[in-house]
Amino acid sequence: MTVPPTPTAQVAIAGAAEAQWGTALPGLGAADVMAEAALAALADAGLDVRDVDGVFAAATQLPWASVTLSEELGIRPRWQDSTMLGGASPMAHVNHARAAIAAGRCEVALIAYGSTQRSVGRSRASVQEVDPWEAPYAPVLPVTAYALAASRHMHELGTTPEQLAWVAVSARRWAARRGAPAWHTDDLTIDDVLAAPRVCDPFGVRDCCLVTDGGAAIVVVSADRARVLRRPPVFVLGAAEAQTHRHVSSMPSLTTTAAVESGARAFAEAGLRPADVESAQLYDAFTITPILFLEDLGFCGKGEGGAFVADGGIAPGGRLRVNTSGGGLSYGHPGMNGLPLLVEAVREVREEGKDVVLAHGNGGVLSTQATVLLGSEDAASERPRVKVARLREPAGAVMGRRRRSSTRAAR
Repeated sequence: MTVPPTPTAQVAIAGAAEAQWGTALPGLGAADVMAEAALAALADAGLDVRDVDGVFAAATQLPWASVTLSEELGIRPRWQDSTMLGGASPMAHVNHARAAIAAGRCEVALIAYGSTQRSVGRSRASVQEVDPWEAPYAPVLPVTAYALAASRHMHELGTTPEQLAWVAVSARRWAARRGAPAWHTDDLTIDDVLAAPRVCDPFGVRDCCLVTDGGAAIVVVSADRARVLRRPPVFVLGAAEAQTHRHVSSMPSLTTTAAVESGARAFAEAGLRPADVESAQLYDAFTITPILFLEDLGFCGKGEGGAFVADGGIAPGGRLRVNTSGGGLSYGHPGMNGLPLLVEAVREVREEGKDVVLAHGNGGVLSTQATVLLGSEDAASERPRVKVARLREPAGAVMGRRRRSSTRAAR
């Protein structure tokens, strides 16, 4: 059902920043990095810590992330949210922050993240929940789960190692364009990716994301307030979240993610289609994930993702700007990479003049998905809004739960 168009989006991102990218200074912890990014984002917006009354944060090293950040910055927020959905958390926080702003629960929402996983060691920075039904097989998570998805995609849909390699090569070409602080900017070829030491079949080292430190933050306010602040506002046109499972053994399909649902709802709300998107920042923990998300978000058909990325399809000069900083494969990946993708999406609107940019986060083992559509003033004022219909739950998700419930009952 179509409703009358609204002149603008309700909220906008007014500030965005990163901090301590790559390797943090000695002695800094995850909270320090997160706080530094938060202060930089507030300065970018022309705001002060005293303006913040909503705090949103999730981090692998900080179980009480929003509380910790509030303490670090001396904030006593009216509203806070530490919802943890892995790398999808920041996109979900955008969705939650706009609801809080619309309800009058807060006016200035600070969304932040920080990690020192490279400095302290990945095993100390991220605890993996191992399902008791998977434990006998000793999976090395998360790579084992993503390798399963890649293997199944190759088996069912014909995706090739060379097509996976194109994801890594394309990311490197974008990172080379960006330069510092990108972690890797040297040349990378398809042969380099294919010849790299194996990690978990079909992945080699270059198919896997980097392990870096880093923090990022954004500031979300009402659209009207954003227009009078320091930087051009980047409007939230649509946002949605979805999930299908927690552990990969309960994933309804290894070749289809809940991005099908989060993307459909976000596009419906924005009154947009994938063809309207000029730049997409897609979670790339492994080379398979951008391929899955290009398919599930509707940029191409199921099974067509490999061909879409091949031959520079998502590299500079390709058919779609994807992960224009170099993403988690070349720019940096501080544990959970959702907020850096949002910061890059803001750059694409502000600095590259793109009207519609998509940022998509992924958490766990392809478990949680969250999609945000951002746009310029023109995009916010010209696009009609449509009422978001409740999507029917995929049969596979219901079947997955029934299977899981029955097995636990039998145990």
